[in-house]
Amino acid sequence: MSEKGRPRGMPGPGRSPGQSDFDAMYAGTPPWDIGRPQPAFLKLAERGALRGRVLDVGCGTGEHALMAASFGLEATGIDTSPTAIAIAESKAGERGMTARFLVWDALELSALGEAFDTTLDSGLFHVFDDDDRARFVESLRSAIPPVGRYFMLCFSDRQPGDRGPRRVSEREIRESFAEGWEIDAIEAATMEITIGPMAAASWRASITRA
Repeated sequence: MSEKGRPRGMPGPGRSPGQSDFDAMYAGTPPWDIGRPQPAFLKLAERGALRGRVLDVGCGTGEHALMAASFGLEATGIDTSPTAIAIAESKAGERGMTARFLVWDALELSALGEAFDTTLDSGLFHVFDDDDRARFVESLRSAIPPVGRYFMLCFSDRQPGDRGPRRVSEREIRESFAEGWEIDAIEAATMEITIGPMAAASWRASITRA
């Protein structure tokens, strides 16, 4: 896809995004900011799959951290976009909910110095290039203790065309988490977005820290 045809501020598939890429998009409504939890993650919460301390990496405006909080869980959301974090904090106040939101780089979780029983990732894994993808997995390792779980929703290579972020294959997920992780499931799912088509083909992966 050409840069001309890409939604304003949407990072291209050949590079990892910077803070300014995403922060600029929160001046409006980014395609992934649907104003509610992704159904694929809400189903997990309703099944009781989330437990303990919950981290939402790349939390955007906070819907998944707030979802976890609504189920009585201690929730933290991180994002490199100060604008998104400010919106998330405003949502928490308006809804009378308790969740912590931090401007933080998901590639630097070791510096946070905390451990989380459940980590949620809606649309972050697929934005990284190969080098940063490996850094991200190592970063996750520093924050997820043994038997902690990581749930990921990412764009799938089943999605036609090249609009939007990089597509991810099931093989790439398995290779990225081949050492020190147990892949419990990789399932076909959809990610709702605000532009057509209204849902994109995705993978929902459930992965346990070994």
